[in-house]
Amino acid sequence: MATGGGEKRAELLRRITEEGGFAFVASAEKAAAGDVRAAEAAREMAWEQLHSAPRDEVGAAWRDAYALACLHVAAPRGAGGGGDDDRRAALRALDMGLIMGGGLLRAELEDAIARVVADRRGGDCEAAAAAGDVERWKEGIAGDGDLADVLKLLPVKSLSRKKIERRSCIPLEAFIRDYFIREAPVILSGCIDHWPARTKWKDIKYLERIAGDRTIPVEVGKNYACTEWKQELITFSQFLERMWSSDSANLTYVAQHPLFDQIKELRGDITVPEYCSAGGGELQSINAWFGPHGTLTPLHHDLHHNLFAQVLGRKYFRLYPASVSVELYPQTETILSNTSQVDLDNFDETEFPKAADLEFMDGILEEGDLLYIPPKWWHYVRSLSISFSVSFWWRTSHLPSGSS
Repeated sequence: MATGGGEKRAELLRRITEEGGFAFVASAEKAAAGDVRAAEAAREMAWEQLHSAPRDEVGAAWRDAYALACLHVAAPRGAGGGGDDDRRAALRALDMGLIMGGGLLRAELEDAIARVVADRRGGDCEAAAAAGDVERWKEGIAGDGDLADVLKLLPVKSLSRKKIERRSCIPLEAFIRDYFIREAPVILSGCIDHWPARTKWKDIKYLERIAGDRTIPVEVGKNYACTEWKQELITFSQFLERMWSSDSANLTYVAQHPLFDQIKELRGDITVPEYCSAGGGELQSINAWFGPHGTLTPLHHDLHHNLFAQVLGRKYFRLYPASVSVELYPQTETILSNTSQVDLDNFDETEFPKAADLEFMDGILEEGDLLYIPPKWWHYVRSLSISFSVSFWWRTSHLPSGSS
C-alpha cells in the first residue's frame, strides 16, 4: 500500500476516534492485519452509523469509514486464486463502498475493483451472458412503432399540440444562438452516432460481460412520487432479468445514477457532447437512465441545463416552460418541491384547473437523439420500449446559487 494511502487511513481512524468510534477503530486495525471477522464487524458498525440519521446529517468521516471497512472485507476475497463466488463477494463489497461510502478512499476502491475484474474467470460470466434472451432483448429495444398503440399509453392530448423542434446535428455556435441563449428545447439527431454505445449496448451479452456482477442501486415501483416506491441494491444481471416483468408494482429502473463513474468500461462507450460547453458550462453530473418499457418520470423540473441522450429504445417527453410553474401545482414538501402534484396519466381537472389548458410541447426521442432541456423547464417522461439513456447536467454562472 502506498504511503499516501496509509496516511489517509491513519488520519481517518483519528477522525473516527474523535467521534467516539473506538470499537470501529479497534476492529479496523484487526481487519488491516487480516482478521476477516473484524472486517465484517467494522463494516456493520459503519453501516449502522450511516443509517443513524438522515443522509445529509451523517458525518463524512463515517462514510469514509464505511468505504475503508468495505476494502477490508473485499481484500481476502478478491485476492488472486479465489473462486468466482469470492470474486463476486469482493465486487459487491467494493461496489457498496463506492455507492454508500465517502470520497476519501474512492481511488483505492476503484483500483481494487480493476484488479478483481482483471483477475476474474470468464467461464460463468460467459455462460450467464449466453443464457440471455437475445431476440427478446432486440424486440424489447425496438418497442411498438404503431402510433395508435403508443397514444394509448400516453397522457391525453399527447402528440396533438406543438412538437419539440427537431434539427439534424448543428454546430455549437448555432445551438448557442438558436436554443441555449433563448432557453428553448430542441431535439438534435445524428450527434452521437459515433458513440461505441450505439452498437455495443444493443448486445445484451456485452452488458452482461462488462457489468453483470456489479451491484447497482435501482428504483422499484411506478415512480418516485408514489407511496409504494422503494430502492434496492441488486446486481446488474438481476436487473436485466427484471426487464421482462409485467408487474407494474415491481417495475425496476436505474434512474439518475452515476453508473459511468462506477463502471469505467461503460464510460468509455460515450463522450460528452460539445454542446455541454455552452455558456462556459461546468459539467455537474453524467447519469444513467435504464429500464424496461413503461418506466415513467412524473412531471418535474431541474435547475441545470440538461442534454439527454437516447442511446437505446424510445422515450416520450412532454415539456412545459418555467413560466407556468405556479399553474403546475408544485409539491409542498421541500424534498419534492421540484415535482408537480399533477398526475398527467390520471389528470383531474377539478382538482388542478389551472393546469387543464396549459400549452406544452412534446415529442418522441428516437435512438441517437439528443434533447436539450433548459433549466426549470417541466418535463414528463415515459419509455416506449426498453430504454437506455444518458443525461448530462451542466451549470453556468447565471444559474441560482442554490442549484447543486
